[in-house]
Amino acid sequence: MTTRGEVEDLLRRLAPRVLAALVRRYDNVETAEDAVQEALLAAADRWPEQGLPDRPDAWLITVAARRLVDQLRSERAARRREAAALPPTEPLDPPADDPPQHDDTLRLLLLCCHPALTPSSQVALTLRAVGGLTTAEIARAFLVPEATMAQRISRAKQRLRDSGARFDTPPDPARLPAVLHVLYLVFNEGYTATSGAALHRGSMTRDALRLTRMLHRLLPEDGEVTGLLALMLLTEARRPARTRADGSLVPLAEQDRSLWRREQLDEGIALVRRTLATARVGPYLLQAAIAAVHAEAVHPEDTDWPQIVALYQLLAELDPNPVVTLNQAVAVAMADGPEAGLALLAPLDERLARHHRLHAVRGHLLELAGDHERAEVCYRTAARLTTSLPEQHYLNERADRLR
Repeated sequence: MTTRGEVEDLLRRLAPRVLAALVRRYDNVETAEDAVQEALLAAADRWPEQGLPDRPDAWLITVAARRLVDQLRSERAARRREAAALPPTEPLDPPADDPPQHDDTLRLLLLCCHPALTPSSQVALTLRAVGGLTTAEIARAFLVPEATMAQRISRAKQRLRDSGARFDTPPDPARLPAVLHVLYLVFNEGYTATSGAALHRGSMTRDALRLTRMLHRLLPEDGEVTGLLALMLLTEARRPARTRADGSLVPLAEQDRSLWRREQLDEGIALVRRTLATARVGPYLLQAAIAAVHAEAVHPEDTDWPQIVALYQLLAELDPNPVVTLNQAVAVAMADGPEAGLALLAPLDERLARHHRLHAVRGHLLELAGDHERAEVCYRTAARLTTSLPEQHYLNERADRLR
């Protein structure tokens, strides 16, 4: 018997593919998403009790297609229009015994990054439709209220529909920055979940890697596409060492590096070395280069912190943002002492006062500086602000050790 948790994990993985199949046929993201949500709810209710169908994806597509067709017919009838475009004899796409032959998720990703949308709307809509994140999770990624994000996603769907965007749009270089940012956020949400009892969401990191590989096959010479793929590989390679048997978090400096996945590390490092020599350097490639320096250190004390500091300085010039500054502060602290790192955090107080990572990083640097009293306060504050249970436990444990 399949458990409810297993069903929910399967549905999260299948949802983007099901949505893509409906959008390919009916060219309506908003209506298709409503129909897919109804199909997902029906599956979540039935499958734990009745068992999985032979072809779960085809089952979902069929049920969602029926819901969508019923809705379109109802809307046309309400407007006194004959449903000539959807006659009763039209077959559904695809029938339950005909599983989809290809995955249209990447095309859905490109559609959601249509130029008619603002960059923030492109990212938000794609995280919802392709990444499978909830509105609350996307809101936390953008550091905005959930209600604000819900309105943004709704407006994005309306704008996409009004623009007459087509699902069969070929890859467009102008959409690439938004596409890469979407994949980056989806991967990060899977690697360190913003809420819940689990630190990781493996299905999300796998989906982000899969889509990035697809994009890399289309654009193998693009430095940022290659950089993002390398960054994901180098980051995902560390995942087996990030948690203990009880699910608690293990920081980078304390990880058993023998557990790191060597194959992914080697692939990521090779991509970084080749691309640094041939492509224009961008933010994703620089982040991958930083991850490669960590990957090359057999032991934490072997880490080349001055090189990482130099790379972060370049990254801060290319892509100045609070997250870069937080990570840069840690690198500077390791290379030049905690006081130097703490000085970089001061300008972030107003912008990130309610974000747990600022307080967690400050607590870490204060602990390195020997100011255990203030470090404990920062750890406690960070624990209160995060909605990730593993992070809460880790931060409270750090605070307890300083008493």
